[in-house]
Amino acid sequence: MANVFATGATGSIGTAVLRALVARGHNVTALTRSQSARQKVASAGACPYAGDLRAPDDWARKAVTHDAIVHLASTLDDDMADADDRTVAALLDAAKRVTHRPRLIYTGGCWLYGATGEIVADEEHPFDPLPAFAWMTRNAKRLLATAAFATAVIHPAIVYHEAGGAFDSFIRAARQKQAIEIWGHGDTRWPLIHRRDLADIYCTMVQRPDLIGHFNAVAEEGVRVRLIADHIAEHFRTSKPHRILASDALIAKHGDWALGPTLDQQMSGDKLRRLLGWTPAIPDFRKADLLSN
Repeated sequence: MANVFATGATGSIGTAVLRALVARGHNVTALTRSQSARQKVASAGACPYAGDLRAPDDWARKAVTHDAIVHLASTLDDDMADADDRTVAALLDAAKRVTHRPRLIYTGGCWLYGATGEIVADEEHPFDPLPAFAWMTRNAKRLLATAAFATAVIHPAIVYHEAGGAFDSFIRAARQKQAIEIWGHGDTRWPLIHRRDLADIYCTMVQRPDLIGHFNAVAEEGVRVRLIADHIAEHFRTSKPHRILASDALIAKHGDWALGPTLDQQMSGDKLRRLLGWTPAIPDFRKADLLSN
């Protein structure tokens, strides 16, 4: 059992990670900014700690007193790079004041590899991040270069779950008998992982401070987006043909990050499977219960 400090614990991924950590008996303190977030954290059996990701000095001093830190949060706004830069700097400064070496789990992502095409990217594959997320590679490098933390950088595949996750817009359109919008091209491949499987990896990695470096969290190496859309459309019995949206229009509307879902990617999770003896509980998205309600 460990004392764990978590950021982003009420987010899409963090919700599942928080539940899994508590279920395994860890004492979890979670950064919260709003009253509703504090209520969610408390109801999950964890201790809320009031603070703001954009003002990390105070909560960073609290975080480093724990055995492990799980950093899942991002502002998901124009200032997300600056906020994460300040968070990493605050954690590094705060670590100077403690005598132990906290475990630190930092979150990257599959989009940091860029389009891999026919290559199944493992952890040795060079990064080619979207400009909007290049700060992740910079800050991961800073954390891995210091002896102050036992750092592991987890790169989740595209994450889906019961409420939809990455499949949310597909499910909403199909429920309403509307055309499913595919960004870029239907033959684009997405590496996939269910949120519960990803949470299991985070929890296990908290308990393995000997594992340092980059780690891909993947259940399916690469699934054609058209197959995902076909499966969801069939479930909801909609026959509307899928609508393909061009990358240029997506960037103009949403900004550079919109290139992410258009990347044709394959990604290997063999390293974690080998080191942890891990196998996904949901190895095929078609077997998930996300369409049951």
